Amino acid sequence: MNETIELMQNHSSVRDFENKPLTERQINDIFNAANQASSFSLLQTVSIIRITDEEARDKITELCGPQQYVKDAAEFWIFCSDFNRNHIIAPNVDLTYTEFLQIGTVDIGLMAQNAMVAAESMGLGGVFIGGVRMNIEEITKVLELPKYVIPVVGLCIGHPKEETSTRKPRLPQSVVMHENKYEPFSMSDIEEYDEEMKEYYHNRPIRAPFTARVVKGWSDHIANHLERSQQPMMLSFLQNQGYAKK
Repeated sequence: MNETIELMQNHSSVRDFENKPLTERQINDIFNAANQASSFSLLQTVSIIRITDEEARDKITELCGPQQYVKDAAEFWIFCSDFNRNHIIAPNVDLTYTEFLQIGTVDIGLMAQNAMVAAESMGLGGVFIGGVRMNIEEITKVLELPKYVIPVVGLCIGHPKEETSTRKPRLPQSVVMHENKYEPFSMSDIEEYDEEMKEYYHNRPIRAPFTARVVKGWSDHIANHLERSQQPMMLSFLQNQGYAKK
């Protein structure tokens, strides 16, 4: 196993950061690694909003949950699907097709993961923030995003307070990887994974601001989180921003 594979296989989210800024070199290196990610047909449909203003960071922290690590991290970047540039260059192209939304979100995933790996390669840590979509209309106003631009995910980057963090178990290969066609998964595999997750949560140190240990299996997490993740206003928001009308 080479160093890159070892780094990626040992990824764990970091939510507790030292009060220490990144250097300009680190910021530029992380950006350049992200910016070199593959892009669908080189459309380059991503913009990154780097939040450096303290008042804006405070507002976004509250709108994301609140999630204190959004405020505490040395850097907080918001990755946006951005067809505004494309629209200005080619104004006669109809961008209301759902496929354009998919193109933008895939490009975001590739760029954001490149940024995370680059940060971790420097001994830094980070955590992705899906909470930027929790109050997406308000965050769009804070960021002054024009039509055809939507915030999809945030990324906290900083110096971890702890040397190492515990790697969270993932679903087994037998469930995730299929060969030639989609195969039904075995509930026995899920039950084994549930037990693995219960052991992980039982042994994991309690993270501030939580004061109680919550031990649950993955199935319990899914049942609870899917319902909490529903955003009834999302379709109308996307359509107001010029997406997903067709």
